[in-house]
Amino acid sequence: MTWVIAHRGASFAETENTLPAFERAIADGADFVEFDVQMSVDGEPVVFHDEDLDRLTPLTGPLRRRRAAELREVGVPTLDEVLDLVGGRIGVMAELKNAHLYRSFPFVERVAAKLSPEHVVISFQQRPLLEARRLAPELRIVQHVGPRVSIRAAARYAWGVGFWDAAVTPRGLSRARALGLVTTVFTVNDDARMLALATLGVDGLFTDRPDRLRAVLRRPGLGAVRSRPGNARPPASRPRSAPPASSKRRR
Repeated sequence: MTWVIAHRGASFAETENTLPAFERAIADGADFVEFDVQMSVDGEPVVFHDEDLDRLTPLTGPLRRRRAAELREVGVPTLDEVLDLVGGRIGVMAELKNAHLYRSFPFVERVAAKLSPEHVVISFQQRPLLEARRLAPELRIVQHVGPRVSIRAAARYAWGVGFWDAAVTPRGLSRARALGLVTTVFTVNDDARMLALATLGVDGLFTDRPDRLRAVLRRPGLGAVRSRPGNARPPASRPRSAPPASSKRRR
């Protein structure tokens, strides 16, 4: 069964990367919430997509120049707040966003220290994922692949790969599976495209509309398109079961 990955939460229905968006994703039956992690000027991991604050908040300019308290006042949650909300209720995929902007800070180290073994770390960049793997080998890693990072290169350290919907091909999916990788595709909001990719046996689809994807996946004949690679496993934190006691996240 294809996983429903709520892209920045249920971001069609609620403001992206906010607590209401993650709560809505859980209500919509998503398997994972995906969100972007950056860092405030005072070193607090916070959840926000853009480098600048202008599009989604009353503030302007770079997020990295604002203190966590300022950001929380305009609805930007801390990573701790998000993990506290979703813990034990849904799987987590945390994207290391704009990691190159934080090379003078222990950005990856601080994020990795707050995550648990059942969580997934994502990036378009290879360097922060390699650092995350060094710091916390138990974390599952998804490398978005394309011109900068190949499927074969990702297979040396990743648990899974992410394909851009406009560029994914059956051949690429087959190559990833042959290398034992979990396959995901981003970001898919069209019902027909959801159905086509699920029929191809993609392991997880990122979507702004988890409710629609869940409805598509309930259609007859999509229960088990194929077996997953041997190293794949469903989220440890699901709405119907609590995570193992040993997987409590680190503070």
